[in-house]
Amino acid sequence: MDKLVNYRDLLKMLFTRYAELLDQQPTPDAEIEVVLDETGDNYMLLEIGWANRRRVKQTILYVRLRHGKFWIEEDSLEEGIATDLLEAGVPKQDIVLAFQHPDMRPFTEFAVA
Repeated sequence: MDKLVNYRDLLKMLFTRYAELLDQQPTPDAEIEVVLDETGDNYMLLEIGWANRRRVKQTILYVRLRHGKFWIEEDSLEEGIATDLLEAGVPKQDIVLAFQHPDMRPFTEFAVA
């Protein structure tokens, strides 16, 4: 099977699992939303709603598939999605910590771009 298809399937599975876990500890009047855009290869996990009369609109996780790699743009998960990607067999050279400044990426164990 094509690598990109495998990566898309992996993201759909992980994002669905994260949403299920977050739904077990809900914020009253807020929802966890999963956005799976396979056409543009954008995958997001959002919290949207209200808490204590304040608007909740948080991007918990945002990953793009770009040039055959996972570009982690935002990651507020406790362990981080990179850990789960590695456990699923994704090589480090296919993971970009895009939330890190490009000058800092060479100091990580992951791809720079």
